[in-house]
Amino acid sequence: MPGSNTLKSILVVDDEPLIREFLTEILSRKRYRVEAAADGEDALSMVKKDRFALVLTDWRMRGRDGISLLRAAREVSPDTRFVIMTAYATVENAVEAMKLGACDYLTKPFSGEQVEQLVERILMDGGAEEGNPWRAAKGGPERRVLVGGSPKMKEVQSLIRLAASTEATVLITGETGTGKELVAQAVHEQSRRGGRSFVRFNCAALPETLFESELFGHERGAFTGAIRQRRGRFELAHGGTLLMDEISEMAWGGQAKLLRVLQEKEFERVGGAATLRADVRVIATTNKDLAREIREERFRSDLYYRLSVFPIAVPPLRDRLGDIPDLTRHFLRLQCRRNSLEPREISPEALDLLMRYSWPGNVRELENCLERVAILSRAAVIGPECFYDLIGEQNPGEGEREGYWIPAGTSLKDVESAFLIRTLEEVGGNRSLAASRLGISSRTLRNKLHMMGRMDFLKSTPQREVAAEGMERKNVPPGMERSSSSGFRMQ
Repeated sequence: MPGSNTLKSILVVDDEPLIREFLTEILSRKRYRVEAAADGEDALSMVKKDRFALVLTDWRMRGRDGISLLRAAREVSPDTRFVIMTAYATVENAVEAMKLGACDYLTKPFSGEQVEQLVERILMDGGAEEGNPWRAAKGGPERRVLVGGSPKMKEVQSLIRLAASTEATVLITGETGTGKELVAQAVHEQSRRGGRSFVRFNCAALPETLFESELFGHERGAFTGAIRQRRGRFELAHGGTLLMDEISEMAWGGQAKLLRVLQEKEFERVGGAATLRADVRVIATTNKDLAREIREERFRSDLYYRLSVFPIAVPPLRDRLGDIPDLTRHFLRLQCRRNSLEPREISPEALDLLMRYSWPGNVRELENCLERVAILSRAAVIGPECFYDLIGEQNPGEGEREGYWIPAGTSLKDVESAFLIRTLEEVGGNRSLAASRLGISSRTLRNKLHMMGRMDFLKSTPQREVAAEGMERKNVPPGMERSSSSGFRMQ
């Protein structure tokens, strides 16, 4: 018989117990009804007996694999959506999965935040557009939009409209969590390419050896394992827009190859002789100071000048505090709908508290904070006391918050190491979340931990990777002491 919550029911299928436990835990926390199966045969039996809104299944499993399960399940439950999970992600695999009816696919390893966002988009917005797993989801009541009418945001909106009227490359800069991807999406949607592909490429997600194949594609036999021709991101984005996220993380060799495509508007697949035309508008984002990256010879100056034809700087939330009332009401409405909650309002006193906080995590931190409060609060009107555990009870001007003191004369290397460990401890060892807060890539954080010899943080478990944000600070990292002696405070 169908479950009582069929619109929110999810089936997780994977032959790895840790993956099943990981997905079950994070999705159950989002109030989905979650069941799990260890293989394709058991999963198919469950689909025949119950109705699931979504199935997340591993591609390669013993016996019936994920693709075989998808084909069979579609016969008995055509309305069930599928997401394919794989550690062997390629554009070719994605296209094959889309053709067979999958909504999208996840590349292992993935973070809890990635899973939550993907599942939410599929169940709330109807999934990715057919045939292109990187294309932006169609608009709807839950579609993410830029919110705010402050002078700084009006300036950003004006720049978006101006950039959209051109074909120039756009470089979007700003701190982590400010909404750079939303700005890029807005430029695309308001441009003449708005009805075409919007393809995302995370420059920090792939090793240098796979960069060229993923971006430009390859021919059959180009290298070991290239059993057939495959199109890259530039071909998938033909006629549309290619978003290159975290452009500062691109390896030096990859930067040279990208520069050539931007200059010549053409490229070749790996192992191919034919020259292909690149009718693609490129938008890049970064949370780093590229001028410093150039000085330290980590980023090419010629690529920077080619990318920054039309720069857009997204302001941090602390510089647009006047947008907090609109953002707060928007996120509260959104979270109440997503979590099937009664409508919530926020009191003037709570808004006053929010507007006097610095928001180091920017709009993303505000959204996460409001999601937690919306779920935990039972009151129709949310007061300031609901936020004390999240952003501190003290208001600016009433006394400084307690911080950590670093003895004078401490080396910069030790300061950095102490700050990395402090951040990791505060987020329960979640490297993805720590890297986001630190404004660096997960790969950079992993390399720094390796150099520090902190293997305890490199050997993460699924439970650690989904540790909740805002964990209470319990330990003072080495090199930081609470003291009134000579030193300086690290906030």
